[in-house]
Amino acid sequence: MHCGTTMQIAIEAIEEAMAARSAGALVSPPRHNVSFGCKGDLVFTVGGTIGEDPIAGFRVYGTFKGLRREQIVAVWSTETAELQGLVIGSRLGDIRTGAIGAIAIRHMSSPDARTAGVIGSGQQARTQLEAAALVRRLDRVRVYSRHEQNRRTFSAEMEQRLGIPVEPVASPRRAVSEADIVICATTSRTPVMEAAWLKPGVHINTVGPKTVDEHELGLDVAAAAHLIATDSLEQTQAYKAPFFLSESSDAARMVDLAAIVGGRLPARQARDQTTLFCSVGLAGTEVLVASKLLAATGGKAPAG
Repeated sequence: MHCGTTMQIAIEAIEEAMAARSAGALVSPPRHNVSFGCKGDLVFTVGGTIGEDPIAGFRVYGTFKGLRREQIVAVWSTETAELQGLVIGSRLGDIRTGAIGAIAIRHMSSPDARTAGVIGSGQQARTQLEAAALVRRLDRVRVYSRHEQNRRTFSAEMEQRLGIPVEPVASPRRAVSEADIVICATTSRTPVMEAAWLKPGVHINTVGPKTVDEHELGLDVAAAAHLIATDSLEQTQAYKAPFFLSESSDAARMVDLAAIVGGRLPARQARDQTTLFCSVGLAGTEVLVASKLLAATGGKAPAG
């Protein structure tokens, strides 16, 4: 299946998941970690839907040291008890996270957003940008990452994939200062940009580290946002380390993305309002995405 089609299916699945969550029909408890001592953890996320065409399932992945980051997603029909399928590999997780980011952009960014700034050049940055381009008609992208060759490779690949100009730039400020949409997808443990660099009306997605001791986004960016949303308020309170906003007054302002998608809360009331989405990984969504992809591919969802 073409990567664009795969992401489109995933975005549709996440839209439905957020609508189900808004209606109280999504099962999505915080993730559960099982420790194996100094070797790492197995991390389980369990979820599904209890509405029409109900499904249940889980995702499990390890935090063990090594080059591979394998995951398993299993999907059952709760009506027939049938195991619909298994998806093995990390690709589904990247697609799911990209699709969640796209739903935040669709419902929180300005409808006429045309420019994007990306900080980061890894797989998450790729899927976030790919998904963003499916919900907003982007005509220019700038990308920064620490290594020049990485950002040049990213630019060439994504320009060819998306059919729009993607420019590698030499500083994070240059990447974000003129952007309508900013995507932060790094592994940085310290803030990678400043609120003063951002133009009024920008929307920001952050998918990287978000604990009080390690966070890619500074508290100044959160303070500048008129609205802060996340996909799982429960998960922000369930990490081993406190969420990066937990010791600031902005924590109390966070809202659920599902409330925006469901129409119960407006994302922006003026063009110059800044919005921020903190992606933490809503449990159950990988199960819904896997179910949609399995159905669309005859049980051969993308792995790897």
